[in-house]
Amino acid sequence: MKKTILAIATSAVLAVATLAPTTAEARCRGCGIGFGILGGMILGGAIASARPYYYAEPAPVYAAPEACYADQEVWSPRRQAYIVRRMRVPCY
Repeated sequence: MKKTILAIATSAVLAVATLAPTTAEARCRGCGIGFGILGGMILGGAIASARPYYYAEPAPVYAAPEACYADQEVWSPRRQAYIVRRMRVPCY
């Protein structure tokens, strides 16, 4: 964007310097052409720097399967007894 603005400003300065009258005349020689070129450059820079419009489908989202938990009795060798643990089981 900075390069575009710099290019437009440079061309505007050159256009004004080229089309400026050298003598003290009240007439404007080529002002319409200069403003037309300047407007075209500004408009062209704005169009060139605009992002292209296109629709891109969003990426697919894969959700993890639902987790189900149940209390199960599990033998604990350390305690030498059955203990109740919350275990993940398949969902039906």
